[in-house]
Amino acid sequence: MEAILVSACLRGVPCRFDGRHKASAVFAEAVAGRDVVPFCPEVAGGLATPRRPAELVGGDGHDVLDGTARVVDDTGQDVTEQFVAGARRALAVARRTGCGEALLMPRSPSCGRGTVHDGSFTGELVPGDGVTAALLERAGITVRPAPGV
Repeated sequence: MEAILVSACLRGVPCRFDGRHKASAVFAEAVAGRDVVPFCPEVAGGLATPRRPAELVGGDGHDVLDGTARVVDDTGQDVTEQFVAGARRALAVARRTGCGEALLMPRSPSCGRGTVHDGSFTGELVPGDGVTAALLERAGITVRPAPGV
């Protein structure tokens, strides 16, 4: 069976911005029997755990990759470079391990697929993809939000 790239936080790695993980029984069941490749693009991009929450400003992950949007944390610090670097590393790992599919953390500025936070840090959601989800999709990898989170 083909390997699947997953957000490391969904596999119980405490790498989220708040230092926690998002493992769930529903997600574990969804990947049971699969060759799972856990990966955290934010950590791989050089960000610490825990870290300030970040959101996409001026568009979604596709716009970040096109240079027309940014990723900033809640203090206004630009962390776009780290998010793009982490996305590139995620793509490299997916290619190296033969992942044709990714199940990623919903709503994340890195991993969100279909819906992300709007950049206001108020919890509002808008249609769009995170930076890693956008890059993986552009490379032909099927990206889906993980169930159960």
